[in-house]
Amino acid sequence: MRTLLLLILIWAGTDLAKAEQAMVGSKVFTESYVLGEIARRAIENAGVTCGHKQGMGGTIILWEALKQGAITAYPDYTGTIREEILKVKKEVTVEELRTELARQGIGMTHELGFNNTYALVMNRQRAGALGIRKISDLRKHPDLRLGLNHEFLRRKDGWEPLARKYELEMKDVRGIDHMLGYTALANGSIDLKEAYSTDAKIAENNLMVLEDNLNFFPAYKAVFLYRLDADPRVIKALKKMEGTINEELMMKLNAEAERTKDYSLAASLYFGEKAQKIAQGRTKQMAGKIAHWTGRHLLLVGVSLLCAIVVGVPLGIWASKPGIVSQIIISSTGLIQTIPALALLALLIPIPFLGINPITAIVALFLYSLLPIVRNTATGLQDIPVPLRESAAALGLEPGAQLRKVFLPMASRAILAGIKTSAIINVGSATLAALIGAGGLGEPIISGLNLNDHATILEGAIPAAVLALLVQFLFDFLDRFLIPKGLRLERTVR
Repeated sequence: MRTLLLLILIWAGTDLAKAEQAMVGSKVFTESYVLGEIARRAIENAGVTCGHKQGMGGTIILWEALKQGAITAYPDYTGTIREEILKVKKEVTVEELRTELARQGIGMTHELGFNNTYALVMNRQRAGALGIRKISDLRKHPDLRLGLNHEFLRRKDGWEPLARKYELEMKDVRGIDHMLGYTALANGSIDLKEAYSTDAKIAENNLMVLEDNLNFFPAYKAVFLYRLDADPRVIKALKKMEGTINEELMMKLNAEAERTKDYSLAASLYFGEKAQKIAQGRTKQMAGKIAHWTGRHLLLVGVSLLCAIVVGVPLGIWASKPGIVSQIIISSTGLIQTIPALALLALLIPIPFLGINPITAIVALFLYSLLPIVRNTATGLQDIPVPLRESAAALGLEPGAQLRKVFLPMASRAILAGIKTSAIINVGSATLAALIGAGGLGEPIISGLNLNDHATILEGAIPAAVLALLVQFLFDFLDRFLIPKGLRLERTVR
């Protein structure tokens, strides 16, 4: 228990140290990554130590993180702020948006200089063959296959209201990651997808942007949102970027990020630096990054697993006894296991003392770790033969002593197997912690998915797989010390 408290204190100390510096967040698409990296560099140039939580998720996660203070600033768009964050139903000016945001302690810069509106895109040859040039032309082709970003599917300025306005009745509409959608479009798995007007992929893949002939999409002028209580130097650094990025430059930066698979190199172009200069020492930096991601990943897994052992073994002991309480414990831990990891994170975020921070990821991993430990502990104790139970009682041992000296050692093999299972599952599940900025090996995996870059994905996937194997070997080694010798000999004979 002391070890658990010490780890939590170390974690809290780490987060408190981070709270003293600025932190920029970004969404899960190339442009947001690039703008986030530019902001980080600008803030550090102003003399403030700053981090960048890359690819934290969609609009609502970033917005909640900003309000809770988990991040200091992040790039967004006026259309998104109006439609998704403030949910304004009438036409408002930018100044009115700024006033409404200020009531919640959030500031907004003036426009960075470009409009990144939504658009629908198709393969140019396919669109030409079908005679599709405008969104309204889609009415004649309800059998086209659409692959749309999950957030776009549910936005108030997204697919459903657009379909109503254009009177579209498409039969095959599916959700797909934004960048993976371009791959699906290229290989013919889908016919149409949403895009951002500054996406470098539009020109790179020779796609046709369908004309929004009913003017459905509002303006999406790029801005930075920031906390009004941020260091004045941070605010000043963000405001210096106002009007400095036009559509042409943004497309160039996006293209550079996707060509080099490196957001820092793309950001360097904004500052007029040569990519070769930034690339020096890149291998050394990558080794340091992987070490940092792995260390963070181990801390997430270690703290959550230790909590699960401390709670799960006693629950398993209780669940080993017949009665309604046993059924409730097993059913409850089993029910938690059926909740998708992303859904569990989303359910935990609104809880006041959790929110967007690593503790939320730890709680989610802790909950996922309970079932194997509880079930194996209960099963191991229930499988102890009746004669052995009677012998323990005949020795005159008190019930507590029987449990500690006889029953738990007899069930140790099953208990350790449950802990081992939880640990291995935890190593994989912890990659999702990156979606709320908790770090770990999920960071390069999410970034690689966004860039459609297998090498970047493997920077997180390979260390995670190695960690899972190391956990397996570690517990096999611990079996020799924690399982009574007689039980180990019995297993060898069998």
